[in-house]
Amino acid sequence: MFKKLFLLILTSFFFVKLASANLDVKARTAILQDYHSGEILYEKEADTSIYPASMTKIMTSIIAFDLIKSGDLNLNDKFIVSENAWRLSSSGYSSMFIMVGDEVSVENLLKGIIIASGNDACVALAEGIAGTEEEFAILMTTKAKEIGMENTNFANSSGINNPDNYSTVRDILKMSKYLIDKHPKFYEMFAEKEFTWNRTGGDPITQGNRNPLLYKNLGADGIKTGYLAVEKYSLASSINRNGRRLIAVGSGFNSKNSRSRESTKLLTFGLTNFDLVNISKAKEPFDKVEVWLGKQDNVEVYTSQDIYKTIKKAKKKLLKVSVKYDGPIEAPIKKDEKIAILKVVYDDELVGEYDLLASKEVKKVNFVSRLLKSLNYLIWGDV
Repeated sequence: MFKKLFLLILTSFFFVKLASANLDVKARTAILQDYHSGEILYEKEADTSIYPASMTKIMTSIIAFDLIKSGDLNLNDKFIVSENAWRLSSSGYSSMFIMVGDEVSVENLLKGIIIASGNDACVALAEGIAGTEEEFAILMTTKAKEIGMENTNFANSSGINNPDNYSTVRDILKMSKYLIDKHPKFYEMFAEKEFTWNRTGGDPITQGNRNPLLYKNLGADGIKTGYLAVEKYSLASSINRNGRRLIAVGSGFNSKNSRSRESTKLLTFGLTNFDLVNISKAKEPFDKVEVWLGKQDNVEVYTSQDIYKTIKKAKKKLLKVSVKYDGPIEAPIKKDEKIAILKVVYDDELVGEYDLLASKEVKKVNFVSRLLKSLNYLIWGDV
């Protein structure tokens, strides 16, 4: 048996270490992730408990999106606004300005939540889906646990003051990534800069999106601001620049200006200090491995997932990607059978290992052909 080694050499450095020494984000807690590779590029007290404020509304939206995706809810469905929801239309709260007895579509409520940050819209949606906001909050917390938000509990749908409504920036990051992963079309709502609500008993009211990064030339397309007096200012944000996406979450900014400035600095840091390398695309041929006693001499292999690695620009080293297998692989080979391993190595340290699967079936040759191949091998050593 022999081992075939395929080397892809990149003059870059894969293993990303936290760059805290090179960046000072003026927030109590913050985190930055390269979306495709999943690498954390920066973090500061990322597991410190926070009050997520209106970032809570990301989960409120996710619950609705999941139900629409499953067919249990429709954008055109209408919910009747209760007095409980209407109370949050009063002065001092972020509001969509719905009225008691209004019948409002799910689509309008979602836009009122996502764009206008309406607390009243949150309660109306929560009651329409679950009967009460308390029951809806249980759905939110259950979903949080399902997607790995280990340090989060939701007590309401809007994020208004409640000591039992808590999370971390790491958990908010997981929630934001889930939103973008699972609901890319609905996520487009988070990039809309304004929403006009044809309210009952008054002229239409237009409100702008509160995310300050949408108005900068960054490539920002989400996600959600937050504010509570006890927590100060917060922001979950994302940019998509030339196919590369970064997600940042920060909380405890001292002011609106600081929230905008420091979030921009955090995302820019990720763009300018790191590169993203696509090593393998899911389901696409990556290499070929040799076959023994098969009706063909080799078969293409692929990975079942996209494989990305984030590379720190400041440390250009040698990244090696190798295909390893004990072979040639004896036929028969089944389609999608694991027959090799893709290894990603930096400086003699294994930093990633992935299964390589056969792209098609390879049948064994008949007895006579096998005999001739075997004799040929014994005489000439040529397989």
